[in-house]
Amino acid sequence: MIQFGIDVLLRQNPDWKTKKIGLVTNHAATTNYLYPSRKALIEKGFNLIKLFSPEHGLDTKGEDGAKIYDGIDTLTKLPIISLYGDKLTANEHDLKDIDVVLFDVPDIGCRFYTYLWTLSFVMEACANFNKPLIITDRPNPISGNFDRTEGPMLDEAHCSSFIGRWNIPLRHCCTMGELAHFFNKTREINATIEVIQNMNWQRNMYQPDWGVSFVPTSPAIKNFQSSLLYPGLGLLEATNICEGRGTEMPFAIIGAPWLDNKLLMDKLFNATLEMEPITFVPDESKYVGELCKGIRFYVRDIENFDAVYNGLMLIKLIKDQHPESFDWKPYPTNVNPTGRKHLDLLMGYHNSESLFELPLNVFAEQIKNLTLAKKWEKSIEPYLLYS
Repeated sequence: MIQFGIDVLLRQNPDWKTKKIGLVTNHAATTNYLYPSRKALIEKGFNLIKLFSPEHGLDTKGEDGAKIYDGIDTLTKLPIISLYGDKLTANEHDLKDIDVVLFDVPDIGCRFYTYLWTLSFVMEACANFNKPLIITDRPNPISGNFDRTEGPMLDEAHCSSFIGRWNIPLRHCCTMGELAHFFNKTREINATIEVIQNMNWQRNMYQPDWGVSFVPTSPAIKNFQSSLLYPGLGLLEATNICEGRGTEMPFAIIGAPWLDNKLLMDKLFNATLEMEPITFVPDESKYVGELCKGIRFYVRDIENFDAVYNGLMLIKLIKDQHPESFDWKPYPTNVNPTGRKHLDLLMGYHNSESLFELPLNVFAEQIKNLTLAKKWEKSIEPYLLYS
């Protein structure tokens, strides 16, 4: 069974254990026996005095992009400072009574999933206010195999945002601890960082190999299949196609009232995917209360599935099949109130909508090149913690 960084820490007796600790976490952060990290730390005598929560809040139930407010944790009775409300980073007041910052938040391996960027702001705050940062690492659920890395890389000049601050691939195949070391050096943050590593994790493992049940990391990432499909189907946020929010299968189904799902399936044939025509009625997000015709996806060959490439091809095929109905849509959030240029921010690629005006064969070649990210493994290699 996998030992998360938190499991390793709980067996230790570090000299900072009784110092005043601020923990950045959420309810998806558990031990490998699915016990909440924050509760386990307190029971082991770690002196937690304050909690910080990322997007979706401490309970992981906040709506996507919705502002999260400060509060009190019902489990530990500790105060919660939101890092996805009026501010995205801890300030001097938040940290003045803290000796050590501890970070334990699960990631899902996709650049536009915001927990990684909360970590980046926490690193900067710790550097600015001279606080040591301890990161209890967690495996990447969609593997650390660099053969599965997918771009585009991020164009920082045009596309830097809270769903992608810095130039890494869209599917990065790293752990939070590895990326923390990489950012700390290459961005010259110079925070004092310690990463407590996972045990028994190898880079070619996927979440089902861990021997630990999947804990939903946010309202729309309910299971491993959703996390695996998300780097591609998450791009549908920028369109008027429902990505499954408001159903029991977010990021595993797609659809719209006007979609000819059976014709689309014929065009989409892919050996790595199982597809099933379905109908559904979302109860939130796009097409609330409307009958949508769609497709349910299931990745059967996880070791060869290219999530980003398939997501881009899906959008292109729908756009070409339904030119009169398909549309790009803004996606307002707490960090991007207008919701404009959402596809650019998701892809990290400037003027990305223009790609979809290309003929299909030219488009396919373009996105094949865009998603390669060949140089990433060499760039990140000095910071890797696992083999």
